[in-house]
Amino acid sequence: MKKPAILVVDDDAALRELITLRLEANGFRVDTVDSAEAALAHLALARPDAVLTDMQMGGMDGMALFRAIHARDPALPVIVLTAHGTIPDAVAATQQGLFGYLTKPYDAPTLIELLKRATRLAGSAAEAGDARWRSEIVTASPVMETLLAEARLAAQSGAAVLIQGESGTGKELLARAIHRASPRHAAPFVAINCGAIPAELLESELFGHVKGAFTGAGRDHPGLFQSASGGTVFLDEIGDMPLPLQVKLLRVLQEGEVRAVGATEARKVDVRILSATHRDLESAIAAGQFREDLYYRLNVVNLALPPLRERREDIPLLAQHFLASLSAKYQRRLHGFAPDALDMLAAADWPGNIRQLHNVLEQCVALCTTATIPATLVSRALRDKPAEIRPLAEARAAFERDYLITLLKLTRGQASEVARLAGRNRTEVYRLLQRHGLNPALFKQRDESA
Repeated sequence: MKKPAILVVDDDAALRELITLRLEANGFRVDTVDSAEAALAHLALARPDAVLTDMQMGGMDGMALFRAIHARDPALPVIVLTAHGTIPDAVAATQQGLFGYLTKPYDAPTLIELLKRATRLAGSAAEAGDARWRSEIVTASPVMETLLAEARLAAQSGAAVLIQGESGTGKELLARAIHRASPRHAAPFVAINCGAIPAELLESELFGHVKGAFTGAGRDHPGLFQSASGGTVFLDEIGDMPLPLQVKLLRVLQEGEVRAVGATEARKVDVRILSATHRDLESAIAAGQFREDLYYRLNVVNLALPPLRERREDIPLLAQHFLASLSAKYQRRLHGFAPDALDMLAAADWPGNIRQLHNVLEQCVALCTTATIPATLVSRALRDKPAEIRPLAEARAAFERDYLITLLKLTRGQASEVARLAGRNRTEVYRLLQRHGLNPALFKQRDESA
């Protein structure tokens, strides 16, 4: 079982050593630094389960460190060791989110108990069971660890969660993890993409319909909210939900009841709603495309998934993870990547995020004939983008050339006819033909040989 990790911040080496011995004797794993600045650098590399810091230190003090941590990671518990003269400051900070404070000289059993409560709240693996709830999420990124800590707290609270992030960042995986970490984990998890189903079908899928409600409704259909009773409904791409359905969804959130299409009475449902979108819902509200009251009902807890380019330390981990699963799928014995291939993966932009990485690796595995993935296959897969945005000048030049070639073919190389069809004078047309290296005579010869 993994031990809870504590980061101890104190400029007194003897006190750091004493605290480390006591905490390790009580089942904690301890890292120590001698300043608040060093603590912030440490937190950028790894996320502990709690921070224990001295108040008075050279440079940034304990309160400033708490504020810096709280601004970046509100779910990370911080405990301050303080002298009597700074107790009012510590009390005020407790109201702002400080987990606790102890006066010096501190009582060791009290400190141990406070840290145990802090790590239980933070959802550490040692105190809150195993990590199966997040097993589908592969990461070593401190940014992601912070997000997952907040997700676990949100899961246990039962609050509505809005997950935001670019396409391909893994919003549904995070939603499933929240469901597994929640008290509803034994009940159904039902997911639906609001942007992939026509509006007239989406209403029936979500809320159900009664027999005879419309042509083809030959029997009662319960709908996803009733099917997921006691569990979780995940509404992906909630920003694409039509306005009339947003009103009905608001009723589910406010009243806990649904009315099927064609029904005269509403039915009570017990579901938790998680939602996700890649759209800017505040802009959609301003444009009249999304209800503001629904937004605030859905956005009780907001979790923002970072794009893959902001968690590059995860690219090698994800690549190895996908390689293992895809090798089994295609029955290939692949053992890894050539060093330059891995460097190429780590340096790519990944506009399609994790989904694009998976697709690139699937192509590499399908075509690979060696024991390791070479850089040539990675390069080929990365070049085969569905749509490449070119600079405007380059795109305009390509259009001009293709357009002129089309007209030259149509007029059999008659420049005067090209000018007439293009609505330009002959001098301008000749200048364009010369710019693009097009000789009208070649199109005449081509026509004669044909």
